Amino acid sequence: MISKQNIDKAKLVKLVVTDIDGVWTDSKMYYSDKGLYMKAFSTYDGMAATLLQKYNFILAMVTSEYENIAILKNRADKLQIKELYFNEHNKLNRVKKIADKYKLEKNNIAYIGDDLNDLNALKYVGLSVSPKNAPILNYFKPDFITSREGGSGAFRDLVDLLFKAQNISPKY
Repeated sequence: MISKQNIDKAKLVKLVVTDIDGVWTDSKMYYSDKGLYMKAFSTYDGMAATLLQKYNFILAMVTSEYENIAILKNRADKLQIKELYFNEHNKLNRVKKIADKYKLEKNNIAYIGDDLNDLNALKYVGLSVSPKNAPILNYFKPDFITSREGGSGAFRDLVDLLFKAQNISPKY
């Protein structure tokens, strides 16, 4: 059951900022003896990103990750996500810069993150969201906790909330 307060907050959202590892992925990093590196992304989240952009939401990926970033760039390119920021150690500053770029207030921003490096951004935005398995839940209670875990459609849960609040019946 989604609270009326969360529906009211979600009605105002125009910008969705998302962490990657632990939200779009299961937070695992796979290395081989040759140094190859892999991550798995949920197709549910990919569809959510496509739909968000179709319905004129602004989508930004912000991660502190800095190595093997080609994996994330490939995923963002496939989904036509133009706002991609990596090696971000102060995510709140990046959120504010994106909001300024689009002339948005903090109540127009939803942020989904899962760990301590997301905490300041989560506290700042109008709608804070974390996956149900996020370690940040030991330190902070976001507005909305997804029904799915990171890497298994947690981002999609956020998008479904936004569409419900804004009376959007998405069509592919």
